[in-house]
Parts: sequence; structure tokens; C-alpha cells
Amino acid sequence: MDLSLSGKLLVASPLLDESAFRRTVVLVCEHDARGALGLVLNRPLRARLEALPDAWHERAAPPAVIFRGGPVAVDSALALGGAPPGSTPPSARPVLPGVALLDLEDRASTSHTSVAQLRVFSGYAGWSGGQLEVELEQDAWHIVAARPADAFDGDPGTLWQRVLRRQAGALGLLATFPRDPAMN
Repeated sequence: MDLSLSGKLLVASPLLDESAFRRTVVLVCEHDARGALGLVLNRPLRARLEALPDAWHERAAPPAVIFRGGPVAVDSALALGGAPPGSTPPSARPVLPGVALLDLEDRASTSHTSVAQLRVFSGYAGWSGGQLEVELEQDAWHIVAARPADAFDGDPGTLWQRVLRRQAGALGLLATFPRDPAMN
């Protein structure tokens, strides 16, 4: 695949049964020939943000908890910040218009006045060079357009169904796929 998927959503196929990715929505933050990095948008944890500096949890998008960004480096933290396009902090890496990957070590980044929303993730989803492309060929993922609001969605438990439902044709019908096809 020659085109970068940065800024796109990967929506797990209903048949993808790997527990870490079952019915997930992943925002691809970086993608090139060396691999890909994404954040799972619909796996909130019970961990609250109290341990983080006030500048972070004051801007946390509800639910104000840490999210499981994926199975890689779960002891690390990444954050997405929402700000008007062109007004993100200098150390931020834009992912899509209005959404950027923030450097949590840079206090100016998280306290920057333009950052209106913040979501913190424990770990990330990572693929080595060519690995994601193989999974796409195996129909494990559906590539769809991302909306800035997806990164800060207030109802992550239904995000998978809602992202699929807004797709045209057969892809939209996957939103009705039962959790356990054997029980259908």
C-alpha cells in the first residue's frame, strides 16, 4: 500500500476475534513503510485522571478516564488533543484537522490555550512494516474516514456500531452484526 492511512479509522471486522481488537475503532496516527501507530478510541479504563496534572484533567473529554490505546507499551501514555486546525501546540503532531498527538512531556503542549479537549491513552496499537497491510488483505479491518469528534467521543461503548452505521452500503450493515453469531 503506497498511501498513508494516517488520519483514517480502522474499524475491526466483526469476525476479528482477537480480544485486544475485538470491535475496536483505531485512529491511525502514523503510517509509513516502517509501520503504523494507532490509538484504540473505544476502550475506556477505570483509571481516572487524578494522578495527572490539573491542566490535563481539566480538559479531559468525557468520560474523564484513561483509555487503553492498544496492547503495545501499556506502561506509556499518549494523548490526543483537540484544537482548531492551525492552532495546535508547536510540539504536537497533527493527525487530522483539529486533532493532534500531544507530547505529554511538554508542559506547554498540554497547557496550550488552544487545546480544548484531551484524551489520554495507556499504550498503543502498533504494526511493523507491512504487518497492517497483511491484516487489511485478510479483511481484519475496514478503512473509513475519521471525524475529529471520533477521537473524543463521549459514548465509546457504542462507537464501533455508530462508525459502521454511518458508512454506505454493505459496510453500514455490519453495525447490526451480532456479538455472538452462534446465538443469532
